[in-house]
Amino acid sequence: MKTFWACLVLLVLAAPALAQSDQPAPLEIDGVTFSGSIRERYEAWDWFTPAAGQNLYGYSGTLMRFSFSQKKQNYDWNIELAVPVLLGLPNKAVVAAPQGQLGLGAAYYAANHNEQYTAFIFPKQAYVRFKWDHSSLQAGRFEFTDGSEVKPKDATLASLKNDRIGQRLLGNFGFSDVMRSMDGLHYVYSNGSWNFTAVSAIPTRGVFQVDGWGWVDTPITYVAVTKQAEFGASHAEWRAFGLFYDDDRNVLKTDNRPAAVRAADHGSIAIGTYGGHYIMATPTAAGTFDLLGWGVLQSGQWGALTQRSGAGAIEAGFQPKGVERVRPWFRTGYFYSSGDGNAADGTHGTFFAVLPTPRVYARFPFFNSMNNRDVFGEVILRPNKSLTVRSDVHGLWLASSSDLWYTGGGAFQPWTFGFSGRPANGAAKLANLYDISGDYNWRHGISIGLYFGWAQGGQVIKAIYPANSNGALGFTEFNYRF
Repeated sequence: MKTFWACLVLLVLAAPALAQSDQPAPLEIDGVTFSGSIRERYEAWDWFTPAAGQNLYGYSGTLMRFSFSQKKQNYDWNIELAVPVLLGLPNKAVVAAPQGQLGLGAAYYAANHNEQYTAFIFPKQAYVRFKWDHSSLQAGRFEFTDGSEVKPKDATLASLKNDRIGQRLLGNFGFSDVMRSMDGLHYVYSNGSWNFTAVSAIPTRGVFQVDGWGWVDTPITYVAVTKQAEFGASHAEWRAFGLFYDDDRNVLKTDNRPAAVRAADHGSIAIGTYGGHYIMATPTAAGTFDLLGWGVLQSGQWGALTQRSGAGAIEAGFQPKGVERVRPWFRTGYFYSSGDGNAADGTHGTFFAVLPTPRVYARFPFFNSMNNRDVFGEVILRPNKSLTVRSDVHGLWLASSSDLWYTGGGAFQPWTFGFSGRPANGAAKLANLYDISGDYNWRHGISIGLYFGWAQGGQVIKAIYPANSNGALGFTEFNYRF
C-alpha cells in the first residue's frame, strides 16, 4: 500500500511538468492503417481469508492488440488480432464452495485448464461496415457496449455515459486480459439529434479464457433509440431500449434454489430487458450540476421459473467553479437491483445482468450488479487534461438476504454459466468499499494507471470468511498505443 501511495504522489507532482498528450501517428501503407496497443498490468490480490487456500497473490496480465484497417467513402473494414499473456497465476486459489474462487487470478486459472502460464492469439475484430448518408451496417466480429450508441458533445454528459451508463448490460469486459467481442450485425441510423441502433449477435469466448476464437451460444438482440436535447443552457440525453437474451446451454444455473432442484432444471433462459436512461448537465454561476437516471424491468423464463426482476440507479453531481487548479467533481448516488426472496415460489426475482463489464461499477470486483444495493460517494480531481485522480466510498448490501452474493460478468465459455453465487446466510450487509486511483496520459501514446481498493466485509462475508473478512486489490497498469 505504501508503494501505491508513493507512486500516486509522484503522478500528481510530475503531472504539471510532463503534461503532454501528443499521440503517435499511425503507420499507413497504400491506404491501409496499421495500429495497435499493449497493456501490461500487475495485480496484487488479498482476497477475504479462507480456511485454506491462497488468497494473497500477484500475477501479470498482458494484452497485445494489432489491427489493419481501411476507411473509404462508402465502406470501411478492420482486422484486429489479440494476444493475451498470463504469467504467474495462483494455483491454490480455487477452494471448495462456498468460499470458491479467491479473486480473478483464480478465475483465470480455472478457465485455462489450471495452467499458471498461458497465452493465445485470436481475431479480436474482423468486420466490414457499409455506409450511407445517415446509416451504416456492420457485419462480422466487432466490439459493442450498450449505452455507447451516441457520444454527446457536452463533456459532462460524455463522461457520465462512459463511466455511469455504458456496459451495465452489454460490455466488452475491458478490464479483463482477454475481453469479449460480438459476432453478428450492427445497424445504425442517425439523423440530427436522433439515433436508432440495432444489434443481433452472439458473444465470443474470452474474458478469462485466453482462447477467444469460438462462440458462446447465448445470442442477444438489442434495439435502442437515443435523443439529444437542449433546454436553455442545459444539455440532456434520453435513451429507450430493449434487449433479448437467450441461453439454451445445458449448464447448471446459478440461483438460490437447492442444488438438486437446479440440476434437474434443463430449461433455457429467455429474458427480455426493457428500460432507458436520462442524463442532464446544467451549468450555473456556481458550477455545473448533473443528474442521472437509469432503470430496467425484466420478464421471461429462467428455466422452469418465471423471470420478474428489475434494477435502477439515480445519481447527482456537482463541479464547482473557482477551483480550476484541481477541477473537482463530487458525485453521489444509489443503485438497486432486485433479489429473489423465495426460492420455492416459481418466480426468479433476481435481476440478471446479462453480459456486462462489472468492473466499471465494481472497481474492486468482488461483487456485481445482481441482488445489490449500493450507496456511493465519489470525488474526481483533474489537475490537467492528462491526469485524473478518483476516490470512491461504497456501502453495499444485498437486496434480499434470502438470495445469493453474486459475482461474475456473464457467459464466457460454453461449459461455464458465467455468474457465481455464495449464500447470504440470512444477512444483508455485504461490505464497505474504499478505493482510490490515478490515471495519467503521458506523451507518445503512453499512459499509466494505479489503483488500490480495500473492502471491509459485512455479515455476509464474515459468515463465509470468518478468519478475516477484509480484502484488498491493488494494481499498476502501463498502456502503449501506436
